[in-house]
Amino acid sequence: MSNDLISIEQKIYEVRGQRVMLDFDLAELYQVETKVLNQSVKRNIRRFPSDFMFQLTKEECSRSQIVTLNTGRGSNIKYLPYAFTEQGVAMLSSVLHSNIAIKVNISIMRAFVAIKNHLAINTSSSREIEELKREVRLIHASIGEMKEDIASLDSYQENNDKQLDDLFNAFAKLSNQIQVKTAQLESKKERELN
Repeated sequence: MSNDLISIEQKIYEVRGQRVMLDFDLAELYQVETKVLNQSVKRNIRRFPSDFMFQLTKEECSRSQIVTLNTGRGSNIKYLPYAFTEQGVAMLSSVLHSNIAIKVNISIMRAFVAIKNHLAINTSSSREIEELKREVRLIHASIGEMKEDIASLDSYQENNDKQLDDLFNAFAKLSNQIQVKTAQLESKKERELN
């Protein structure tokens, strides 16, 4: 990407949900004064409906990192800047007839296209990332279910172990009782025989 294109892309801002360029940046690129650019636009105002051009509000300027307005005498910017959408920038070529304006307009249109292409790639990547996140959530849910199943099996195993211990203890006790009874019976038989 050429340095001119990068330089132009850095002058494209997002305002009111639209990508725009500001009058003073455009004037710099067209190598005219901002006042001259705005006068040309005002002479042809019918070519610039509100979806092609709008003036920033004081709030937009104060919230924005785009422009810093210094109020009072000797300020850098006397008037609120105008923002031109992609269509507004394209319309400027019909208002400004210099060779520089034509070349700059071509570069600006390429910059807008480059940004759209970049956003399309990022949108595609974002979808893929979201799909991967969804799959990871499903895997985590499956792992959670497996942990619950294992815990249930552990609980079942512990319960079985306790039952086996109880059964073994009961069997040992019964075996002891049988031995005691057997010994008593044998002893009784011997006494009867004697």
